[in-house]
Amino acid sequence: MTEMEYNAAEGIRRSDLWLIDDSPAKFKWKMEHPEEEEKTAALIFGSAAHKYVLEPEEFDREYCTAPVVDRRTKEGKKAWEDFIAANEGKTVISPDDLETMHEMASVIRETPLAARYLDGQHEVPFFWKDKETGEKCKCKADCIRAEDGRIVVVDYKTAQSAQTMKFNAEIFKRGYHVQAAMYTEGVKEALGLDYRPGFVFVVQEKKAPYAMNVIDVTEEVMDYGESVYHKLLRTYHDCKTVDIWEGYITGDVPNDSFLPTWMQAAMEDEL
Repeated sequence: MTEMEYNAAEGIRRSDLWLIDDSPAKFKWKMEHPEEEEKTAALIFGSAAHKYVLEPEEFDREYCTAPVVDRRTKEGKKAWEDFIAANEGKTVISPDDLETMHEMASVIRETPLAARYLDGQHEVPFFWKDKETGEKCKCKADCIRAEDGRIVVVDYKTAQSAQTMKFNAEIFKRGYHVQAAMYTEGVKEALGLDYRPGFVFVVQEKKAPYAMNVIDVTEEVMDYGESVYHKLLRTYHDCKTVDIWEGYITGDVPNDSFLPTWMQAAMEDEL
């Protein structure tokens, strides 16, 4: 299944649900204005690195490397225009970024644990229907592999830091715990498994020496992600049923401010 076919297929995905966690109104806006989304350089690099590492045979179909030309000159401008015309529909990346991806892939091959977990079936789509709400869901796993006789879902992430404590914070900041719960449920339902698959992050830093980490999502984190995932799915279902997509006001009274947890703890220590 191509990325275009997967995007067009019916079903809500984790990134959609994470928008609902911010506000249903933002989710609805994004669904109705997909052209408004602009990919940042970091997002483009992350997507390209995924493709280069997981599907190198497909890389040249979706990406092209910018030629080194001086677009201030007539010759350089013409060369650039010819390059763009010859690569219509492809995402342009810099030669430096391509070299970085090459070096990152080399580090993966030289890191046995990371290479082992990424040795499986790549970019596998799954579709299922939620039993509680009846909503159609979908996900695309970076890698599916068998580990000790059980299915493990593996997700490759590029990050500023792959250090365990720092990436663990990113898991909850970016909703990766919801991703782990949703993906494993999807794989379980789609394959008819009688157990919840495992979920592992293979994390790699984007700057030399492209240090790596492999992080196993614990049952505790998975259980919490599952509760958040189903809560967000219920919110989506309820909003869709009545066609009301609220912002941050959920009633007829203002929301309250509150002390951060760290400040509450500091006040308790002072007492």
